[in-house]
Amino acid sequence: MSTTPRIALVAGANGLVGGYLVQALLEAPDYSRVFALTRRPYGREHPKLANRIVVFARMAEQLKGLVAHDAFCCIGTTIARAGSQEAFREADVEAVLLFAQAARAAGATRLVVVSSVRASAASKNFYLRTKAEMEDAVAHVGFPSLDILQPSLLLGPRKESRPMEALGGLFAPLLNPFLTGSREALKAIPAQTVARAMIGAARRGARGIYRYTYPAIVQLAEIRPHQPVPTQPAKKTSA
Repeated sequence: MSTTPRIALVAGANGLVGGYLVQALLEAPDYSRVFALTRRPYGREHPKLANRIVVFARMAEQLKGLVAHDAFCCIGTTIARAGSQEAFREADVEAVLLFAQAARAAGATRLVVVSSVRASAASKNFYLRTKAEMEDAVAHVGFPSLDILQPSLLLGPRKESRPMEALGGLFAPLLNPFLTGSREALKAIPAQTVARAMIGAARRGARGIYRYTYPAIVQLAEIRPHQPVPTQPAKKTSA
């Protein structure tokens, strides 16, 4: 792991995971600057924080001249909130890809992105197929290091109403103990843990493409600055 203070780019800072992530980066001694890229004002100030209002279609142009080391992507929505499958894909694939391309152009060598457990191009579920499409798209951008976190249900207070997720959050503590073995990846997880794990993945410093589900995400969240990393928190995968 590098001991040089790093510059982070964050997309999706106004979301559940993104909010926790920005806060954790601001508190992290190994990051000297945090650029939060949002479509509307972020609404907070901090000596290490810079808020860039962007239009995703013009992001490469708007970020021209900016330099960063690590890129973190928390962009995500639901089909219900997006309004259609097409609009959902624009947010969860195209916007993510545009961010990844702009971050790579800014010099970022690592991308850490939130996807979903069971993302698969062969899935019958549109949401999971779309997440797999996003993973494949960012894998071809050219980052020397790509970390893909695949959590299940995210626990935490959301700004917008998501009734089904709220209901799931009520029962998750009761179900989690029964999800063992091959089903452990399906455990609900606090969004704050996922945010810390994103930074842990960057601190781990592994090159290549890695995917992480519940057990590895929890392990990554415990990595601290200059701390020896776990031997093998996740299996290396190919695009």
